Amino acid sequence: MLQLHYFPSNASFTPHVLLEEMGLPFELKLVDRTQNAHKSAEYLKLNPNGLIPVLVDGDLVLYETAAICLHLTDSHPEKNLAPAVGTKQRAEFYKWLMWMTNTLQPAMVMYFYTDRYTSSTDPEVLAQITAKTQERVGGMLKQLDEHLAANGGPWMMGQTFTVLDVYAFMLGRWTRGFKGDPSSTQPARSVAAWPHLGPLMERVRNRPSVQRVAVTEALKDIAG
Repeated sequence: MLQLHYFPSNASFTPHVLLEEMGLPFELKLVDRTQNAHKSAEYLKLNPNGLIPVLVDGDLVLYETAAICLHLTDSHPEKNLAPAVGTKQRAEFYKWLMWMTNTLQPAMVMYFYTDRYTSSTDPEVLAQITAKTQERVGGMLKQLDEHLAANGGPWMMGQTFTVLDVYAFMLGRWTRGFKGDPSSTQPARSVAAWPHLGPLMERVRNRPSVQRVAVTEALKDIAG
């Protein structure tokens, strides 16, 4: 049976929803970050980076959220949660998945863990880095919003729901504390305020798979 090592509200959210969406049997293994379980010798054998999630599929051990998602979609193409391999749509899918994991997600990590990116302990310096990072993320949210406005469909890939929508929801949810006007030079407000991203967030939020994960992970801001 598939085994997902997770912690509530972490990057494990996307593969957790994906497993629910696919209807696959799987086991959840809590990695309690509050007890530094992700840095334990046992967990580091699974992921030497000490990051969450990890997916165990028989003798295959995978870390990196995007890699886990690709493995699941490629192993179960009948679930139609990614375009067919070799198509132009699949190339577009790769572009957005890599952009989310390599561009937007690292910026969100920098926003939440500003102290990792400077040797300064000055609160004003840290606040300036956080504000600048939020402004950068705002530009990325604008890019997503414009893509949704132009593609003519309710989902990232147009008319078809895919992993991209869950990934966008996860990262978008992490901006829920943002404030400001997205049309100004000030740091952009949360994803819910954008005209096309906001409705996407609601559509994903209302999916039964997402609601089940919200209950399991006790995510009160998502649970209906």
